Amino acid sequence: MPTTLPQSNLPGLELIHRGKVRDVYALDDARLLMVATDRLSAFDVVMPNPIPGKGEMLTQISNFWFGKTAHLVPNHLLDVPLAEVLPPGTDLKLYEKRAVVTRRLKPVPVECIARGYLIGSGWKDYRATGALCGIALPAGLQQAQQLPEPIFTPSTKAAVGDHDQNVSFDAVVDAVGADLAGQVRDATLAIYRWAAAYAAERGIIIADTKFEFGTDANGKLYVMDEMLTPDSSRFWPADEYKVGISPPSYDKQFVRDWLETQDWNKTAPGPVIPDEVIARTAAKYAEALHKLAGIRLD
Repeated sequence: MPTTLPQSNLPGLELIHRGKVRDVYALDDARLLMVATDRLSAFDVVMPNPIPGKGEMLTQISNFWFGKTAHLVPNHLLDVPLAEVLPPGTDLKLYEKRAVVTRRLKPVPVECIARGYLIGSGWKDYRATGALCGIALPAGLQQAQQLPEPIFTPSTKAAVGDHDQNVSFDAVVDAVGADLAGQVRDATLAIYRWAAAYAAERGIIIADTKFEFGTDANGKLYVMDEMLTPDSSRFWPADEYKVGISPPSYDKQFVRDWLETQDWNKTAPGPVIPDEVIARTAAKYAEALHKLAGIRLD
């Protein structure tokens, strides 16, 4: 059965970051231990109650994609057994499917988003301006419509409780330099195109997805954190997709849609999510994991 872990506790290891979902510990100067908890973030707010097993599913699907796309962009994973790095007395079963040992990289301070379809904040920006992150789009597009080609639509990296903001590519150049900006844009679109084609063969549309990147001491670029998960992507069943509506999804859009019905101003604290919504969300994550990666966490 999947485990439940709202927050990790690893005495003896230095906790260097507790994010919306992941807790990150320093192992040494070159390596990190990254733990995916069952916390759920929506509209950049961590909800009060977790989704049991979510961190395990996120880690397993990320690891699957990291392996599948290593020929395109190297990733942060290191082949180090968890038992070698967890503190003595730690319940290995609680962490073995949700924790990974990674390279210790310098994060690129940009959320790198690829969009193939017009939905979410992209749809809102398009309706307001006819453009997205400074990219002019054809007139008359509808909600959830496929774009003429995938586009790179970066955003700021917000702190916990703050909201990411869409920015132009020029803003990325200003932040990290033209060379690195070009690298992350090209890597984002290359991975998205490959993964979208792979998922399409399995009946799933990847509408959009977010990547994070980091560099090593030599400036080499790696994709890191998570990859093509239900937390960082919109997955739509191809047989239920149609233009003009927000399609059904295998991701946390189900929670977002429920939150939109609540009297809540999208700032912390978030509302307690009903058990039914939690169960149906967990089932969506599990279905995506099985359809895309052939993995079941029984």
